[in-house]
Parts: sequence; C-alpha cells; structure tokens
Amino acid sequence: MVFTAAQIALVITTLLYFAMNGAQIFETMVLVPHWTASPPHSFALFRGPHGVDLKTFWIFAHSLHEISWIVAIVLCWKLEVRSALLLIFALHMAVRVWTLAYFAPEIISFQHMAEAVQTAGTTPAEKAGELIRRVTLWKSLNGLRVTAFIALSLALIPVCMRSLAR
Repeated sequence: MVFTAAQIALVITTLLYFAMNGAQIFETMVLVPHWTASPPHSFALFRGPHGVDLKTFWIFAHSLHEISWIVAIVLCWKLEVRSALLLIFALHMAVRVWTLAYFAPEIISFQHMAEAVQTAGTTPAEKAGELIRRVTLWKSLNGLRVTAFIALSLALIPVCMRSLAR
C-alpha cells in the first residue's frame, strides 16, 4: 500500500498532537501539583538557574505541530476530510488563543512572583489570598484546557481513518 503525502502529513499531525498531549498530561499530573501546592512558596520550582521553565519546549512543540497541521490542511485540501480538518483546526486554534491570552501570561506572572518571593522573603497576607485564588483558577481551567486538547486530538482519529481508507 502506498500512502499519499496528504495521508502521511495527516498521520504525522495526529501523532504530534498525541505526543503533545502526553507532555501536557505529564505537566498537569506531575509539575502543576507541585507549584500550586502552597503559593507563593511552592513557586520555588520556578526559581534559580535550575528552575522549571517550559516556555521554550512549548513554543517549539506547538510551532512544529501547527506547521505540520497547516501542511496537512494544504495537502488534504482536495480531499473529503478537508472540512473536518478545518473545523478541528479552528477549535484547536481557539484553545491556543485562550492559552496565549490567559494561561501563558498567568504562569509567567507566577514565575516572576517566584523571583520576587525569593528576594522579599514573604508575600503580604492580603495578596496571599488573591494569589491562591488565581492559582486555583489556573489549575482548574488548565484541566479543562488539557481535556479540550485531548478531545480535539481524538477527533482527528476518524479523520485519519477516512483519509487512509480511500
């Protein structure tokens, strides 16, 4: 059986999505509970030369995935899976915009607080309650976001199957 470039691109895009989901699940289950445990002191995970900073990884991973997705859309343009692929991509991009508008700025803010806490030593009590609320909201919404990404990647499976069945 010989696969077309469109089929290969679609499978690669789907596999990259699942790989990213694995990283998101790892981060959500392993790292997030540590840095959200007792803010701002638990932000120590972000501090220092060996602190956790996943920004470079996520920029690279999302860029690679979205470039592969655009290539798949272009190559699948004349196939019947185009509409489904475009719909899933649009929904994916909506979640990405949410990530860039809310999640990324918040975690960057938390990382900056980690450095401030290291310098100042404490956080005023009135700010601590607000910080706990923000961290709790971020953690809860992150669960929804990761679930949305997983659902969208699962939605690519029948699209791939239809593409491969032709």
